[in-house]
Amino acid sequence: MLVIQETQDIVTPSGPMRTYIYRPEAQGQFPSIIFYSEIFQQTAPIARAANILASHGFVVLVPEVFHELNPIGTVLAYDESGKDKGNADKFTKPLEHHDSDTQALVDFALQQTYCTGKIGSMGVCIGGHLAYRAALNPTILGAFCLYPTDIHSNTLPCAYGNDSLSRSGDIQGELVLVFGKQDPHVSAEGRVLIHQRLMALNRNVTWLEVNAQHAFMRDEGERYDAALALQMYLQAVAFFQRVLR
Repeated sequence: MLVIQETQDIVTPSGPMRTYIYRPEAQGQFPSIIFYSEIFQQTAPIARAANILASHGFVVLVPEVFHELNPIGTVLAYDESGKDKGNADKFTKPLEHHDSDTQALVDFALQQTYCTGKIGSMGVCIGGHLAYRAALNPTILGAFCLYPTDIHSNTLPCAYGNDSLSRSGDIQGELVLVFGKQDPHVSAEGRVLIHQRLMALNRNVTWLEVNAQHAFMRDEGERYDAALALQMYLQAVAFFQRVLR
């Protein structure tokens, strides 16, 4: 399926949020996926991932996750300088601002004639956390979270008791969580903590631990596992085709 690419600056309580839209060229209405990037924002690998999803019949919205902290259009490089800036942004922006961003994206999707009104979330790294966090919003029917960071550690700024793990009981949609066993950012103990919390809450979750490093989906760099990435895309597409249609 051919894909149209557009940009939209969506109004949020913390300022305009540049959002990249990928949607099928075909006429009709399609379910939406909010796709949250890594700390580097919309890099070339993120754009390619969004295009893959859209080509399967979804409207994919890629927001600039740290829009308040950078000029519109900022893309950080996959180097030490980019990593340092992205991590500084991650530990500056409160989760409450991410929540209002999600609501703005939901409102936008619900207003578009090419959207069905069925919305899911997906993300990688910090974006995996934000996809999980987005599922606190009752409109989000399913979240596919790839190696989500900082859920177990409660290291992102937020009001007391408003961290994502503590709020997990508010998630009503279906979850898929995928972790790499060789990922240093989420330890085995951290994964157990998240898993036990979700099991105790009886959430609807599929749990996957794979033999991979952090960022194994990113098709640049030595940690990329192309075969495993393809499996995850196929599982994500099947998941969203089921929960959003």
